[in-house]
Amino acid sequence: MNFVRKMGRIMYLGARAHADWEIEMAGNILRSRKRLMVLGLLTLPILIFGVVFAEDVASGLPHYLGGKTALSPSFFTMGIFVSSILIGLCAGLITGCIGAGGGFIIAPALMSAGIKGILAVGTDLFHIFAKAIMGSVLHKKLGNISVSLAVIFLIGSIGGASIGGLLNRFLYDLNPIISDAFITTIYVFMLGALGAYSLIDYLQARKAPDGGGEAHGGKSEGTEMGNLPKKLQAINLPPMVTFDQGLVPGGRQISSWFLVLSGFFVGLAAAIMGVGGGFLTFPIFVYVLGVSSMTTVGTDIFQIIFTAGYAGIGQYAVYGFIFYTLAMGMLLGSLLGIQIGAMATKVVKGITIRGFYALAVLAGFINRFFALPAKLSSVGAFPLSKETAKILDLIGVWSFFIIISIFAIWVIGTFLMNIKKLKGGEA
Repeated sequence: MNFVRKMGRIMYLGARAHADWEIEMAGNILRSRKRLMVLGLLTLPILIFGVVFAEDVASGLPHYLGGKTALSPSFFTMGIFVSSILIGLCAGLITGCIGAGGGFIIAPALMSAGIKGILAVGTDLFHIFAKAIMGSVLHKKLGNISVSLAVIFLIGSIGGASIGGLLNRFLYDLNPIISDAFITTIYVFMLGALGAYSLIDYLQARKAPDGGGEAHGGKSEGTEMGNLPKKLQAINLPPMVTFDQGLVPGGRQISSWFLVLSGFFVGLAAAIMGVGGGFLTFPIFVYVLGVSSMTTVGTDIFQIIFTAGYAGIGQYAVYGFIFYTLAMGMLLGSLLGIQIGAMATKVVKGITIRGFYALAVLAGFINRFFALPAKLSSVGAFPLSKETAKILDLIGVWSFFIIISIFAIWVIGTFLMNIKKLKGGEA
């Protein structure tokens, strides 16, 4: 249990860091007319061809754009596009309101809707890359970016993303059900650890004297080095890389090999799970490598563009494993959801937000946990009747969508009922 709590805490801190990134990217896009215009132009083909020429366009698309020869057409139906907006909206509400990674529900939501696991991963990565490339304002972060750290880290992350993408494609070619079972198993362990930690954190916060007033933000994490970073930085294994010169006299040093290994692990996880890698980069940089929080934030924003871009395009898009319509719909929905969620936090107690986050993560865990037996049974892991498998799958699907829908309705309702108060606060 102690191991699960530690893993859950690491992923929770990473999820918070990734949510901060999501909120910043969304803000950059919405504050710029040029970016909004680009977003509109990217959405225009869906609105035109998705209504009138869906079948004609889909059948004429080349393989690498996700035409009929791939898993699903890039332009399908308006129903799927609207559904993707709702999925992005729910993920954005969780990110904005809780400040801890609503992207974790995207792959389970897509797979529950019938999308193949490999397509859900590729589409989510493409959606993250689109948000990163549109929302990044690198010149504002140049003071906090350690280019040397980022470049060495990217050597490892590109290698890890290559192997992760190759593994997912190999399993899909071997058997699509094995591929789904593999991705589902990864999510079961990840969401299980994160959900257990979040629930324990919520229960402990209820007992706190302040009633768990902190929502997201709170105290700064990782401002001092622990024992592990000190030990790693004491190992003189050339080539060494120097960083944090502006914060520590003479800066700090660490072996480039540790950076490459860290990048490899992040890239591998990003390509397999479709989460962009940002949720792992923060805890690894701060709690393992001993990089300051300031440098970590800037460097993470810089590297995620390349990690998500390479994994999304180089490992999935060129092989037909993205669903462009879904990606754009999720991007539109998340931009709206993040804004509503962030404003709702001003009128909601932090303890309530923590409780809903624990429920959202556990809903994703239940969804994938109940879907797993049917997938394992289909590949001959153990006998299970089709009726039982269907019932288990339905339990997971309905539990997930009911909980997420209740959360979304609650946040939007809270926002609408407190518009006057929120306007007064802004004034």
